[in-house]
Amino acid sequence: FFDQFSLTAFMGIPLIALALTLPWILYPTPQNRCLNNRLLTLQAWFIRQLTHQLFLPINPGGHKWALLLASVLIFLITLNLLGILPYTFTPTTQLSMNMGLAVPLWLATVLIGARHQPTHSLAHLLPVGTPTPLIPILIMIETISQFIRPIALGVRLTANLTAGHLLIQLISTAAFYLAFTMPTVSILTMGLLLLLSILELAVAIIQAYVFVLLVSLYLQDS
Repeated sequence: FFDQFSLTAFMGIPLIALALTLPWILYPTPQNRCLNNRLLTLQAWFIRQLTHQLFLPINPGGHKWALLLASVLIFLITLNLLGILPYTFTPTTQLSMNMGLAVPLWLATVLIGARHQPTHSLAHLLPVGTPTPLIPILIMIETISQFIRPIALGVRLTANLTAGHLLIQLISTAAFYLAFTMPTVSILTMGLLLLLSILELAVAIIQAYVFVLLVSLYLQDS
């Protein structure tokens, strides 16, 4: 069941490299002309609505991240959706890749906060009105929670996608073997598989959005 998550190569080429480059080939590039087609118009509208929703609570200084976070969101959504197709590989089920995305983004928000608002960033480590005996403990707890943030980002994305893929494979295997012994139960199992596949489509989109939303919240805190 876990073979679908193993890194494989074809003719010496890692398939994860092909999977990572595929999303950028699927989307058209706007041309230097006044009129664009419907797909580009829809793409621009989606990115505009997304960035407006994400950066509404953030001050104008953080709006420089709009292009980066919109690109990460579209990249993750495309990878997650393509991974649901048969005979495909989902790079976002690899914890190493998700941590490679989470750690630099989290570290950038921390460094930007320490550079532009060091007092405000350090104030998050100690709530107002804390009793004196609890100050060292709270500072230690808040510092640990800061370092847990990128781990939570990567593990959340990996765990949700891995669990969904495993459930789909388990239920599809059960439906296949039950078709020879209990056809009625197999039909009911395939109905459950269809519902789970629809749920997995929603999870693929929601988890990508949650990843980018949490990064924007970390940016807001900084």
